[in-house]
Amino acid sequence: MSILHRARFTTSAARLDQLPPPTGPEVCFVGRSNAGKSSALNVLTNQRRLAFSSKTPGRTRLINMFGIPDPLDPDAVLGYLVDLPGYGYASVAQSAREEWADVLGSYLRDRPSLAGVVLLIDIRRGVTALDRRLVDWLAPRKIPVLALLTKADKLPYGQRVRAIAEVKKELADLGRLNAVAFSATQRIGIDEATAQIVNWISPQIVP
Repeated sequence: MSILHRARFTTSAARLDQLPPPTGPEVCFVGRSNAGKSSALNVLTNQRRLAFSSKTPGRTRLINMFGIPDPLDPDAVLGYLVDLPGYGYASVAQSAREEWADVLGSYLRDRPSLAGVVLLIDIRRGVTALDRRLVDWLAPRKIPVLALLTKADKLPYGQRVRAIAEVKKELADLGRLNAVAFSATQRIGIDEATAQIVNWISPQIVP
């Protein structure tokens, strides 16, 4: 069983100063609203409703943290999966979008326990201008990034391969980047994504 399957809700926060002090490594999930972030978190943790999205995309404003207990010590936490608010939904007021952007940017730039970023990109859209903005926040820190190209079941295999190559080209300035075609419904890319995330949280644990 993957250690990710042990993930449990820990806390929600609207602001960075409401988060617990940084301790174990954190792997954050971030992407446009409706990119499939909640579905990815649920399938990777093998849980139906660990993460859930608002009925109105773009309305979820909280940072949600899920702790992963140490299998050798149930009272200890190996690390955290962090669900960041989605971005880019058009119906949300500009002021709210900017407020969320400030929270996202501050977390990505400044959180010392951030060990890796899972960036969810709809494989049919490719890298958007808002994705680029997020990448520009990340690039100076040299944090490793796993780009999950979601909804990969919507494209044939050949188009998936080309989409992966294009994302790697567009995000080459990140340096430490891996891109994986991913589908929560068809279970495409789950093993590869799991292995990467587990390695960030606890390299000595094999999923």
